[in-house]
Amino acid sequence: MARILIVDDDDAFRESLAETVASLGHQAIEAGGGAQALDIVAGRPVDTIFLDHRMPGMDGLQTLIGLRKTLDPLPPVVVLTAHASGGNTIEAMRLGAFDHLTKPISRAAVGEVLARTLNPEAAGDGGARHGAAEPVDDLEMVDPSDAMREVHKRIGLAAASAAPVLVLGETGTGKELVARALHRHSTRADGPFVAINCAAIPKDLLESELFGHVRGAFTGAIGERLGCFRSADRGVLLLDEIGDMALGVQAKILRALQEGEVTPLGSHRTVKVDVRVVAATHRDLAAAVREGSFREDLYYRLDVLTLRIPPLRERLADILPLAEHFLRRAAAPGAPKSLSASAAQALLRHSWPGNVRELRNLMERCQALARHRVIGADDMSLEDGPAAESGRLPADWLDAELPAAVERLERELLAHALAQAAGNRTEAARRLGIHRQLLYRKLTQYGLG
Repeated sequence: MARILIVDDDDAFRESLAETVASLGHQAIEAGGGAQALDIVAGRPVDTIFLDHRMPGMDGLQTLIGLRKTLDPLPPVVVLTAHASGGNTIEAMRLGAFDHLTKPISRAAVGEVLARTLNPEAAGDGGARHGAAEPVDDLEMVDPSDAMREVHKRIGLAAASAAPVLVLGETGTGKELVARALHRHSTRADGPFVAINCAAIPKDLLESELFGHVRGAFTGAIGERLGCFRSADRGVLLLDEIGDMALGVQAKILRALQEGEVTPLGSHRTVKVDVRVVAATHRDLAAAVREGSFREDLYYRLDVLTLRIPPLRERLADILPLAEHFLRRAAAPGAPKSLSASAAQALLRHSWPGNVRELRNLMERCQALARHRVIGADDMSLEDGPAAESGRLPADWLDAELPAAVERLERELLAHALAQAAGNRTEAARRLGIHRQLLYRKLTQYGLG
């Protein structure tokens, strides 16, 4: 049983959240304001804190600053607000909040965030660091599918090692994000993260980009260049699309991995480097070895810890959460568009040959160009059924899973409308374009009343 502190000046909301926390098997401790919360944590430890943003006197951010001064380490703090904006979200995260959620918050959302705060390893990405805010990658905590939970678990295991990592996945699946997560959660997090796309640099320049050069090494070399390996010293180097690298450069990569040293172009002096290499590719390297286009010894040197990122068509549970996330990211503060049920169905039927990158681009386009607040299937211009026709989806998947996906979408729409209407149900019904009676029925159905 965890001890959960709830800090909110709204008695009704605080008591309701306390009941939810208790129903999830935890002990709820209530505080009506920031000063009372600081008194409580000074006398007894707590495991997670729900903190209201807007409170009279000491507001949520001032309380968060006080908590940071009082507690070391700071337990996960989830900031709650009925008036979300880009500014208060950024500031809360900058001050060390674990998450920033919009009221009203459903029982499922409370359970989900507590699962992450109380057992961050099980959540997949290790949770946010407390103390100094970090940039959050697009895929951070937006991957509810079982397939991606397994990827997150392997990231956690790999982050504790110093061995090279090979990340495999189709174009657009998020291989660089995985590499950044490995860096962020490893002992090298304070060191540099350097990424180079081996397929985007001409072969005659790649060696200089990787290993550096001395002045006069070739025509145009008017100064010394460190190169990626030396720039990534004591950090992580991502060699993206390593499957497109020329054989001659592969031999020098192998030496750098085996000996921990590089030789800049034009120099006979080796330079020691302490670099963890993460290699990524969309190619089948085992097949490339058989074809002779990739060195077998380098392949086995890289294939120590392998992470395979499944394509989006195999991560159907991720599609709608990612779509909603990208809409929010692309929107002006407080003005994200939402998905209709028909749009959700179209997204689930699409095969996503461009994977997460294709989905992100589509949502950004819809956020910019759709004329109404609720995006319909026609706004996306997606063809129905290619995934099912290609045999990539189980024939009965949509019949079994679409109702749950639509239910989740309805819950999100209701919560968003209530937040935008500051809890006014009549205004929320008007924004949604439905009768108040239907709104009340849905709120009761989803436990949001």
